[in-house]
Amino acid sequence: MLNHEESLDLVFRALGDRTRRALVERLVRGPASVSELAEPLTMSLAAVVQHLQVLETAGIVRSEKAGRVRTCRIEPEALRAGERWLAGRRTTWESKLDRLGGFLAEPPGASEGSTS
Repeated sequence: MLNHEESLDLVFRALGDRTRRALVERLVRGPASVSELAEPLTMSLAAVVQHLQVLETAGIVRSEKAGRVRTCRIEPEALRAGERWLAGRRTTWESKLDRLGGFLAEPPGASEGSTS
């Protein structure tokens, strides 16, 4: 079983490719067959299958075969894990930027103690 850090690595690595992000964007709208996913892309069906395998390994996509048709669907929990990680970083960044903004908004010399 993969640990949390390894799972995040797989998710972000999978989403680091433009084609895989396009596949995820399409699957967010609903399940689709591999052929439907490949239709708008300018690559072979085999290349699309390889991209889908990367997404499946990362846990972002799940596929099922019924007869000759393989249907893919999004697995939102993998995306939520990445979103939670980013949200944690965003909180830290915003806090630091707020402090910097406060510092920059202070008039010169305001942070020095007044001796009057």
